[in-house]
Amino acid sequence: MSFIEELTTSTIQWLNQNTANIIYSTAAAIALYLLYKFSYRELKHLEEKGTLDETAAFVLRRLFQWGSALALIAFVIAQFGIQIDLIAGLLVLAGGTVIGFAAMNTLGNAIAGLIIMTSRPFKIGDRVFFDGNFADVEEIDLIYTKMVTPDNVIISVPNQKLLQTEIENYGRENTVRRRFSITVDYKEEPKKVRQVLLEATRAVDGVLSSPEPYVWMTDFQNYAMEYTLFIYINNPQKIQMIDASVREAIFESCRLNGIDISTPTLIRSVE
Repeated sequence: MSFIEELTTSTIQWLNQNTANIIYSTAAAIALYLLYKFSYRELKHLEEKGTLDETAAFVLRRLFQWGSALALIAFVIAQFGIQIDLIAGLLVLAGGTVIGFAAMNTLGNAIAGLIIMTSRPFKIGDRVFFDGNFADVEEIDLIYTKMVTPDNVIISVPNQKLLQTEIENYGRENTVRRRFSITVDYKEEPKKVRQVLLEATRAVDGVLSSPEPYVWMTDFQNYAMEYTLFIYINNPQKIQMIDASVREAIFESCRLNGIDISTPTLIRSVE
C-alpha cells in the first residue's frame, strides 16, 4: 500500500472515530461566533448611545474576542481528549527554549494589556508623550498598543514596555499648562518683560484666555535673569504647533520691544 493510500485510510478512520467530536466542536465554534457577534453589536449600540465610552467598549470587545477564542480552544482540547502533557512535550521537541521564551513574552504582554485595559492610564484618542515623542493612542490591543505620531507614522508598542516606561498623558480635550523660559539681561525691568511676554500670547491661536497666561521670575543666573511664561491650551493634539507659534511670538515681541533674549556672555557683561 502506498503512502497516499495509507494516509487516506488513516484520515477516513480518524473521521469515522471522531465524527461526533467534529460536529460538537463545529457547533461550539458557531455558537461562540454568534455570541461574539451579538455582544459586539450590543456594545456598539451602548457606545453610540453614550452609555459606554469608546475605550471601555473597545476593551470589552477585545475581552469577548479573546475569551471566545480561548473557550473554543479549551473545548476542542477537552472534546478530542488531547492531553496537555503531550502538547507541552511537542512544544519542547519543536523549539524548546526559543518557544518557551516567546510564550513567556507573549503572556507577559497579554497580562500587561489586561492591566492597561482595566487601569486605563490612557484612552483611545489621547495625546501622550512616550519615549521622547508625542503620539495619539489609536488602538489598545491585548499584546500591542498602536499609536500614531504627528508624522502619521503608526508605531506598535509591546504592552510590557508601556508599563515599564513613564508616559505623560495629555488627554484629548484636557486643559494643559505649557511653559516657556527665556533669559534677559539684569538691566531689563521685570514689569516690562512680563508685559512683553503676555502681549506675545495674545497673538497666538490656541492659547486660552481663561485660565490666564502668567509670568514668573524663576531664576537668578550669573549673567541674566530667567523668566518663565505659563500658558494654557485645551487642544493637546496641537501642542507642538502651539508651542512653535508661542516661541515665534515671544521672539518677535521681544525684538520689537528691544529685549535681547540671546544668552549673555561674560565679555558682554564686563563691557
